[in-house]
Order: sequence, then C-alpha cells, then structure tokens
Amino acid sequence: MNTFEDLVHEYGIAIYKYIFSLVSHKELAEDLYQEVLLSAYLAYPSIKEQSKYKSWLFTIAVNKCRDYWRKENKSKQFWKEEVYSYSAACEPTSIPEEEILHKFHAEQLAEKVMTLPEIYRYPIYLYYYKDLTLLEIATKSNLPMSTIKTRMRRAKERLRPKMLSLA
Repeated sequence: MNTFEDLVHEYGIAIYKYIFSLVSHKELAEDLYQEVLLSAYLAYPSIKEQSKYKSWLFTIAVNKCRDYWRKENKSKQFWKEEVYSYSAACEPTSIPEEEILHKFHAEQLAEKVMTLPEIYRYPIYLYYYKDLTLLEIATKSNLPMSTIKTRMRRAKERLRPKMLSLA
C-alpha cells in the first residue's frame, strides 16, 4: 500500500499544474494546492482502493477551485450590491434649489418638445417620456423602424438650436 508521501511524489506536480491551469495565478495555485494536500491527508485513511487515488486527488483539486470561485463571487457580489447600496444611502440628499432648477429645466425642455411638428413630437415623447424602445414605437405607430429612426434624428436636429437657449 502506498503512503501519502508516495502519492504526493507521484501526483503532486500534476495536481499543481492542473490547479494552475484552472486559476492562472501562481500564488493562488500554491495556496489551493496546499489546501488540496491537507484535505487529502485528512481523508487518506478512508480511501480503500489504490487505483482511485489519482482521480480522488483531482476531484479534491477541482472542488477546492470551485470553493474558491464561489467565495470570490460572493465577495464580488458584496461589493456590487452591499457597498453600493451603503454608499447610495450615505449620499447627501439633493438640495431643494437643485430640485427646483431641475424641474424648471424639465418643464422648459417639455415646452420645446411641444413646439415640434406632430410627426417628430410623437416618437420623441414616446422614447424619452414613456421609455419605449424604437422597436416598440415602430410597432405602436405601424411604421417601419427606419422611418422612426429618421423622425427621431430630425426631431433632435430641430431641437438642438432650441436647446442652446436653455444652456
């Protein structure tokens, strides 16, 4: 019967290279390799068949890599969700003057949009105020997508000089 040391000598380099091929980072591969050896050493007495040592070691290696990735994804998820929501909660509330100015500019913009001819006003209104996609606007209007795109472009061209007065 092989000793644990014999197994490490026989399969150790192959296990390390396999882990490295999965994680592509030398220090991380070394850490995971150490974890694999520790887990294998603790479970070594329970393995009965010598023919299964190699696949057993590789299974432990894959599982350790999966555990690492799971842990890494949870950490990334924390930074995406928890820290972002915390920073958003800590942001100062808007200043009333800024809210009034924003509302005033939105009203002026709406007035400028209302001066457009109906064929240009309708797609602009649906796109920016009702949050419809160009495809949804085309479907709702029974017009080809190219017509909607053209009308949107022309509406923006007509609005551009009017918007300069707001700046």
